[in-house]
Amino acid sequence: MRKQLGAALALAAISQHGLAQTNVTVYGLIDAGLAFESGNKAGSVTKVTSGIAGGSRLGFKGSEDLGGGSRALFVIESGIQVDTGASGQGGLPFGRQVFVGIGNDRVGTLTLGRQYAPHYLATVFADPFSSGTSADEKNLMNAVSDGGRMSNSIKYASPQWRGFSGELVYAAGEVSGGGNTAGRAAGFGLAYDAGPLALRVAYHDKNNDTAGTRIDSARNTFVAATYAFARAKLYLGYGVNKGPYSSTLRNADNPYGYSVAPTAFSLTDDSTDAIAGVSVPLGAHTLLASWIHKDDKSLGNRDADQFGLGYRYNLSLRTNLYAVYARMRNKNGAPYTLGNASDGGSGDRAVNLGMQLAF
Repeated sequence: MRKQLGAALALAAISQHGLAQTNVTVYGLIDAGLAFESGNKAGSVTKVTSGIAGGSRLGFKGSEDLGGGSRALFVIESGIQVDTGASGQGGLPFGRQVFVGIGNDRVGTLTLGRQYAPHYLATVFADPFSSGTSADEKNLMNAVSDGGRMSNSIKYASPQWRGFSGELVYAAGEVSGGGNTAGRAAGFGLAYDAGPLALRVAYHDKNNDTAGTRIDSARNTFVAATYAFARAKLYLGYGVNKGPYSSTLRNADNPYGYSVAPTAFSLTDDSTDAIAGVSVPLGAHTLLASWIHKDDKSLGNRDADQFGLGYRYNLSLRTNLYAVYARMRNKNGAPYTLGNASDGGSGDRAVNLGMQLAF
């Protein structure tokens, strides 16, 4: 944590000369609350935890005007566990995002570093809970590439044209002895935003080869739509997952105590996902609900359904309180758990009470 704070302070202490040329913004999100989880073999557990509705973070972003509609840009963002002060994302000092690039209003933007996969952004788009709380879509729908982030990646994002835009991304595997294909990942996303209707289509392909072993790739396709009515917003999404590791578990530690541990479940056959949700804003209050179905295509037919109900109260433009209840119904020995934005969860029933402040 000392190294993380030292790096943050060093970045904040950019010379006056640099600040004169580059617009730098410091931003962040602090999220913490209580998570009550039950339904597992070990019994219920109460957690004071960080990042329930959204991962707590500290970030810096900036741009420099290069003239002619072009600019240089960067983002560096660190995940923080508010309950312990530790770094998020497995201890990586800047594990959420870190990239640098160049953009042009007419041509688009090219960036290099650790950044989000288009497939993950599409699944978040279809989730009224925005990939957080115990109703998180990641509990059943694979986030791909280390929580949706692609290290060693290069991404192109197009400008918007008549409501349409797109992204292309490639990540080098950098596996010693694996050639140019082992561990590499690639994907694309297409978006349409005009009026009350918004659409997303995304694809992700992850090569599972190692230096000495050939394994079929994981391929994930997802389509999503939202429609904003006068008093509510509807969310819909459908995903197709093919190949080994195309739908991995958030908690593979056999939390339900099955006689055959589900560790090999990450090598399951193909599956499909469906999500439907709604958000209803009522002034400072917002009601949320979602349903997600996992259709497992393996012989075990380990399907699951997740139900989520939520309430959010905005104390201000930057601060809100939230309460969420979620229920997982596993079938035929399916081992899915109810996690949240920062935790894989431990059981099939969960209640969240928390607070979130953005700055």
